[in-house]
This record gives sequence, C-alpha cells and structure tokens, in this order.
Amino acid sequence: MDPVTAHLSGRIPGAAGAPSLEVSGLAYAYPDGHQALFGVDLTVARGERVALLGPNGAGKTTLVLHLNGILVGGTGTVCVAGLPVERRNLAEIRRRVGIVFQDPDDQLFMPTVREDVAFGPGAAGLRGPELRARVVTALQRVGMEDFADRPPHHLSFGQRRRVAVATVLAMEPEILVLDEPSSNLDPASRRELADILRSLDVTVLMVTHDLPYALELCPRSVVLSGGAIAADGCTQDLLCDEELMRSHRLELPFGFDPRSVTAPTA
Repeated sequence: MDPVTAHLSGRIPGAAGAPSLEVSGLAYAYPDGHQALFGVDLTVARGERVALLGPNGAGKTTLVLHLNGILVGGTGTVCVAGLPVERRNLAEIRRRVGIVFQDPDDQLFMPTVREDVAFGPGAAGLRGPELRARVVTALQRVGMEDFADRPPHHLSFGQRRRVAVATVLAMEPEILVLDEPSSNLDPASRRELADILRSLDVTVLMVTHDLPYALELCPRSVVLSGGAIAADGCTQDLLCDEELMRSHRLELPFGFDPRSVTAPTA
C-alpha cells in the first residue's frame, strides 16, 4: 500500500510516539561546491513551537528544503514522525510537512478560496463529503470560512496568508513550517495570525528574522549560523544573550527588551 493510500485508509506509516522531526548529522553541499550545512542535529517533539533563527546565508532554507525531500543527496538523516525522508516515502512526507511560503501568492492559484484549500487533499484522492468537510475545517481553523467562495486575489494580504495556512492544514500535516510568517502584515493581521498559530495542535517550525514574533510564539529557538547550530534553548534566554546575538548578526528592534515580555509556554 502506498503512503497516500495508507493515510486515506487510516493506516499511517511511521513510528508511534516518535518526535515530529529528527535531524541527525545533516550535511549538504550545493553542486557549485558551496557547503551549506555542516552536521546539523535537531530534534523537535510533537506539538512544539520552535523558531529557526539566523542571519541570511546561515543555511535555514537549505535545512527546511530537506524536511520534505526537495533537497536530497547530502549526508546524515532526516525523519518525520519516525518516517525517513527518502524517495519511497516522499508522498507521505510531503503531506506531513506543510510549508507556508513567505508570499501567499506562491500557493494560491485556483479561482476560489475553497478550490485552493481543496486542491491538496483532492490531489491525494479525497472526494465527496470528506473532502468538503476537510476544507470547511481548515478554513474554520484560520477564521476564513466566510470567504470560501471569494477569489483569493480579492483578499487582503493578511487574509491570503491565512488561506495559504489553510491549504496546508487541509492536508493534516505533522509539521507546519512557516517562512517569515509576519512579513508584510499590518499589526492587526500580525496579531490574528499569532492567535491562529497558538491555537493549532500541530508542531510548528517558524523561520523568521522577526525576533519579537519568535519570542511571542515560540518557547524554544534554534540559532543556525554558518550551516551549523550555534544555540538551542529558551527563546527569551537566547534573545537576552547579547554576545550570542551580536556574534551571529541577530538584532532586536530599537528599544525592544525581551525581558519585558512574558515568554510563551509550550
């Protein structure tokens, strides 16, 4: 039975109780010889919200592209819920690892919101009442159920980002990976998205330069620098470490004191 059929039938492969994400010794060099990752080890438990921080060129995108098999061929291993990221598992891995891109227009291409959210599970074989229920549930989770029949290009940027999240949630992922989720959002949209992300019962890996947003949402942060993990710990503790921040080119907004914020709990 192939992985998608197994999922649709309720028989999902993978190790019960395994971490959502387990990266061990991951190293990767691009064809031009540029070494982007150097032996990365990272474990993320089910239900954790973790921020992936680091300067441009740190290897964050390269790491994320290994999580669902877009990049392969390096050394080391990546497992999602105990399932190795390798060719025979790619269909199931790509359902389990939902990536929300920085620009929602990279994900929204159908005539209506409803069709966009239905596209993924429909392509995986879901049909009829079950597909309709999956779409409704996903839209409800992001507060966009009243916009199901609207063309995506008629929505605000913040609304389109929420619909992009719904397209991923409709696949019932194990891990939700968000690339700069707060970028280009006005304050109200930023707060609304934060409320949505806090309410989700999935593992969240948030790639961001927005350090206050990381502090608001993620109890744990990982600093990636020069293709290696430089720090892994409580977000508030890391942001208060001035030497760590300076040495890895991480800067807080002027006047922002991470000590003044009540840190989130897991």
